[in-house]
Amino acid sequence: MNFLNLLFRRETRAPMAALCFATAVTVGIIVARVWFTNNLRYAFLIWNLFLAWLPVIFAIVAREKYRETNSGARLGWPFLGLGAAWLLFLPNAPYICTDLVHLTSRYFPHFWVDFTIILSCAFIGLVLGFISIYLMHSVVAQRYGSLTGWLFVASAAGLSSFGIYLGRFVRLNSWDVIAQPGKLYQGLSTVALGQAHPHQFAFLALFATFLLMAYVMLYALTHLPTATQLAGPSAAPAPAHA
Repeated sequence: MNFLNLLFRRETRAPMAALCFATAVTVGIIVARVWFTNNLRYAFLIWNLFLAWLPVIFAIVAREKYRETNSGARLGWPFLGLGAAWLLFLPNAPYICTDLVHLTSRYFPHFWVDFTIILSCAFIGLVLGFISIYLMHSVVAQRYGSLTGWLFVASAAGLSSFGIYLGRFVRLNSWDVIAQPGKLYQGLSTVALGQAHPHQFAFLALFATFLLMAYVMLYALTHLPTATQLAGPSAAPAPAHA
């Protein structure tokens, strides 16, 4: 199946179109900032947005592979590989929230403009991450039950927070799992042995809680009644008079 057709299937067409629009507008704003200020300081946000899109792409393709699996059959390597890639790149989506730290290093004359640009990117990244979790959540819940589905969501939030910790404090990228396994091991052992700074442990717990709460709220929003459901059945026509 053509990838664009897969991306814009009926059930995902509206959110994907909205996210494409929001991403295009935000990238345009970043390019305009670079043009008017002659400064590439925030051009890295375009790359971060690209990385934030990867979990959604992996989740959509993984769910399609799952649909191709016969009911009750074991999950194949294509699905498992895509699921692993999704989990590996998932932290890149909410990671953009931590880019707000770039506004605290010194005074910037365009602080509020830059704040709004980073906030826009962070919001897009969060929505991309939550949609990808939602797609994988639906697969896990359908196959293993509702409780397992929610345990999966909580685990994804915790692992995403840990991935963001590795990115922000240890300065690792997703591909460093293969490129720099030694540095990854060092970051893992620092946390496992309790050698990280207390505020870093607090960040891990609090950001995981934030991601879980935000996902629960988004999940609740997806279950609001539609306008048609709110309107109720149309009134029966009045009987004609003789």
